[in-house]
Amino acid sequence: MNLTVNPDDPIQRLDLFVAARCGLTRSRAGKLIKEGAVEVDGTPIKASSSLRPGQKVLVNMPGPVEDTLEPEDIPLDILYSDEHLVVVDKPSGLVVYPAAGHSNGTLMNALKARFGTLANIGGPLRPGVVHRLDKDTSGTIVVALNDKAYYYLVEQFKARTTSRTYTALINGRLTESKGTIDAPIGRSPHDRKKMSTHSRGGREALTHWRVLKEFPGASLVEVRLSTGRTHQIRVHMISIGHSVLGDRSYGKKMKVEYKSKVVKFPRQMLHAATLGFDHPATGERMDFTAPMPEDMLNAITALEALS
Repeated sequence: MNLTVNPDDPIQRLDLFVAARCGLTRSRAGKLIKEGAVEVDGTPIKASSSLRPGQKVLVNMPGPVEDTLEPEDIPLDILYSDEHLVVVDKPSGLVVYPAAGHSNGTLMNALKARFGTLANIGGPLRPGVVHRLDKDTSGTIVVALNDKAYYYLVEQFKARTTSRTYTALINGRLTESKGTIDAPIGRSPHDRKKMSTHSRGGREALTHWRVLKEFPGASLVEVRLSTGRTHQIRVHMISIGHSVLGDRSYGKKMKVEYKSKVVKFPRQMLHAATLGFDHPATGERMDFTAPMPEDMLNAITALEALS
């Protein structure tokens, strides 16, 4: 794969550049560089090396890299779209892009069918994916439809100029009406598929929360993110003893019991309610809201009936 470092590329470090342009993890990109599969202007260099505009980067992938993303006619709730980007209200249960165990039936398959041409950046199976939501998390997500929009949006997420709020039903009641969780997040030392605040190599993570409503044994909270770590809300909330209800990985609190009544939760009760960013072409501030889905509304109604 032949790449050129553009003047407006926000990522200038070699391993991060290769990861972003080839749709790889940083560790995978670093391994390719270490194995000598990456050359800059014809010469292998270190993963930490800085790049300059105009330099040519050759990535010798172990296999052919081609667009194998199959278009699928999957209904989507489009909040906004133009030639640069699309904002979707993603339903719970929809995976964002193909991966192990989910080769099709994803958001990206649906967008391929809907728009045809997507961004070239981000990898063959997740072109234009700037951020992601877990399969069981519903709500707002933006996907770039061209490379310029991708880089512009990535830079905003990196600079933390985007705004994101979530609503969540959590286990128990908090002692304060609002607060901030400032705890680094990294891979769990006990389960590499999970994240944890007890990781030695944790990265900065900042979550702000406020209570919207209280129920017997549960609370409805609004959460605002200052960083975007994997599973950040789920990990931070359980770190203070209040896991997201219905989360099968963290906390595993699948029901709330009060007196003789029981409320069950079919999935993690987490919804990406709002998303705000500057448009990559016009610079105009754009803010989107996804209404709370029916399953969360039903859960709230059931919790209200407990008191």
